[in-house]
Amino acid sequence: MRILNAAPTMSLPLTEQEIKDFLTNSKLNVHLGTIDEKQEPNIHPAWYYFDSINNKLFIETSKSSKKMSNIKKNNTIYFCINEPNLPYKGVRGKGDVKIYEDIDYNVPIAEKIITKYLGDLGHPVAKLLLSHIKNGDSAILEITPDYFSTWDNSKR
Repeated sequence: MRILNAAPTMSLPLTEQEIKDFLTNSKLNVHLGTIDEKQEPNIHPAWYYFDSINNKLFIETSKSSKKMSNIKKNNTIYFCINEPNLPYKGVRGKGDVKIYEDIDYNVPIAEKIITKYLGDLGHPVAKLLLSHIKNGDSAILEITPDYFSTWDNSKR
C-alpha cells in the first residue's frame, strides 16, 4: 500500500492500519471523480465497501448511470472519503476500475455495502437496491487504488 501525505504542512498521514480502519468503519460517502465525453470532470457521491485484505473499494451503481458510461470510456477514477468535521481526516487517491455485471458475484458485495449503511437487509431501501442487482440492472465497480493520499489533523 503506497501512502502519501496529502497535507505535509498541516497534518500527518494516516498509517496503513488507520487507513484500513477509517475506510472499513466510516459510513461517509465516497466521492468519485470521472471524466465525461466532453473531457469534463464529474463528481459522484456513493456508498462503498472496503475490502481491507485486498485494499479495494466496491461501489454498486446502475448500469445506466453517468459514472458507468464515463468509466466505460476511461477506467481511471479518483476518489475521496473525508471527515467533514474538525479535526479533519480523510483518504483520497486514484485507481483503475473494473466493472462486474455477474449477478451471482454482485449480490454478496451489494449486501455488504447495504448492510454497512442501513444496518440490515430488511430495510425498504435495501430491498429496492437488491432488486436492481438481482434483475441485472446494476453493476459493481471495483477500484484498485494506485495510492492513498491521507491526512489527519488530529495528529498536529
